[in-house]
Amino acid sequence: MLSKTRTLIKTLTLTLTPKPHPITTLPFLNQEPQFAIDPNDPPHQNPTIPSPLPPNPATGSPLYHENWRSHISTTSSAIIPLALIGGVARPEPVDAPEMLNLFGKKTAAGEWGDLKGLFEGWVRELDRDGKPNRPTVEMWNHYLWANLMSGASAADLLDVVAQMEDYAVEPNTASFNVVLRALFMAVEAEAAEKLLQRMLQSGKGSLPDPESYGLVIPLLLQQDKIEDALKYIDLALKSGHPLTMNVFTECVRTCVTKRRLDTLVSIIERCKTMDQNKALCPNWNLCNVLAQFAIQNDTSKLAFSALEFMAKLITRGESSSPKINYSTDQGLIISILATAGRTCDPKLLEASWQILGRSLGKKKAPNPETFLAKIYAYSSLGNLLSAFRTLNEFETAHANTGTEAGDELFSPFTSLFPLVVACCKKNFESLDMVYFQLESLSRGQVPYKSVAALNCIILGCANIWDIDRAYQTFEAISSTFGLTPNIHSYNALMYAFGKLKKDFVLEIRTSGPPFRIQEGTSMDQVPSEGTSSLLNSEAVKVLEHLISVGVKPNAMSYSLLADAHLINRDPKSALSGLDEMVDVGFIPSRVTLKKIRRRCIREMDYDSNDRLDSLAKKLKIPLGSENRRDILFSLEYATEYAI
Repeated sequence: MLSKTRTLIKTLTLTLTPKPHPITTLPFLNQEPQFAIDPNDPPHQNPTIPSPLPPNPATGSPLYHENWRSHISTTSSAIIPLALIGGVARPEPVDAPEMLNLFGKKTAAGEWGDLKGLFEGWVRELDRDGKPNRPTVEMWNHYLWANLMSGASAADLLDVVAQMEDYAVEPNTASFNVVLRALFMAVEAEAAEKLLQRMLQSGKGSLPDPESYGLVIPLLLQQDKIEDALKYIDLALKSGHPLTMNVFTECVRTCVTKRRLDTLVSIIERCKTMDQNKALCPNWNLCNVLAQFAIQNDTSKLAFSALEFMAKLITRGESSSPKINYSTDQGLIISILATAGRTCDPKLLEASWQILGRSLGKKKAPNPETFLAKIYAYSSLGNLLSAFRTLNEFETAHANTGTEAGDELFSPFTSLFPLVVACCKKNFESLDMVYFQLESLSRGQVPYKSVAALNCIILGCANIWDIDRAYQTFEAISSTFGLTPNIHSYNALMYAFGKLKKDFVLEIRTSGPPFRIQEGTSMDQVPSEGTSSLLNSEAVKVLEHLISVGVKPNAMSYSLLADAHLINRDPKSALSGLDEMVDVGFIPSRVTLKKIRRRCIREMDYDSNDRLDSLAKKLKIPLGSENRRDILFSLEYATEYAI
């Protein structure tokens, strides 16, 4: 009975249950319901969860033209390559601030590929409200930088900037700076200049900043587009932007190379007026190069700027840890002092001396050449009081050398000759002023007495043919100042007497009693045995006097004596002085020998000329020929066309 009941129930069940009928003839479309549904499935796999509405077209998202139901577009015309990290979508939407923080971490770690993948995947996703994610301009800048660091070209970066407009995002200055950096790396000066012009025309949000100018200006300078580079430098300064150190250094180097020193001076002066550009300073080597070019072109303002840069570097080195000691070359300072003298720039003179003092400190005194350059500069400026004050410092530092070369440092004929010229610039007026100043200084609390200074006055009097003042100053050395004349004092007095062709009472030493000649005495009255020792100039008396007081004559003494004889047209006496000069161990100069030769030719004293040639051959001094001068004697002047 039970078995019959089970068979009946089974038959009823099969009869009452309808069989499913497909709605299509295709066999793979199965319409059977699913009994188990996972709520965690995505919307396209879970029919119980309603799908979101399409994105609002007003958002400007390019996803409006794509399959909005899918997280990943399948169209081949996508603007940005589609790739998710690991190919797996994130379970929860991430908002823009969180994604921006993640971009910052990836940037710090240098994971550029991961950053690109994050961005490219995030812009394809929907936010919590079901709308497409809208990247901000900061996120785009991270993406641009990741592409740049991944080796993307400038054209690729410009394409990315163009895609920003599709998302209704305006690129800012940082966006264009990434593209400018790519152009800088590719050395595309023309394209970089055009992009900078676009930034200037676009508006406030993308106006160039110091980084923009710092990328374009060096590129233009490297391509020798100096005018364009200077135009943008001027524009940057007018806009109040500080110049970067790279731009400033490249500008200095280019202007120096192209000899645009005046332009460089104007740029430096404009930078000094701006607080944000006052700290600009090239390196030490470039400062030295800048100073050297300024010296070569006598540009005192540029030389002064170079010294200012050196002072900044010295100050920074002293305050740094560990301390950096910068020291200027004294040869460079000497050249700058000479430039200050040629250009009459007192600021440059004082600045160069201060830089030298900071470099040397108090451990070492400047070289003699440096003191002489400073004296020359003050003499050129006409500041005689400062020049003699420098001479006092010079004597204090280097007067006790005790050598012949040390004594020559204070010679008014060579080292101190610029000071001599400055003393006689206004004739006796300036000479008297200097003399009275020295006389008043000798009576001060700290008396200043200098034989070298008085020697300059004696030689200055000789230069203006004032023998009386020269002789009075020579006597004042011992009578007024209480000093002893040196060899330079006697040489200056000898030069003063030798400039004039004047014969005075002379004494002839013969075998008999001395024979004295008054002015106008005929030479026929002179005994024949005494003519060989004729002393025909007071310059000779000065030489005899200095020998008698124990002062040893130098080569300049004998040269001045020879010049005195030549002024009196006496080449024989000049040759006798040269013989005596050679006997005591001095060698006459080539200039002195040529002077004597010319006088011998003019006086037709061929015996003395032959004697001079033998002396020159003995001393191995080549005199050369006088062919060009001899042409003047063979000229035949005609009077046919004379009026």
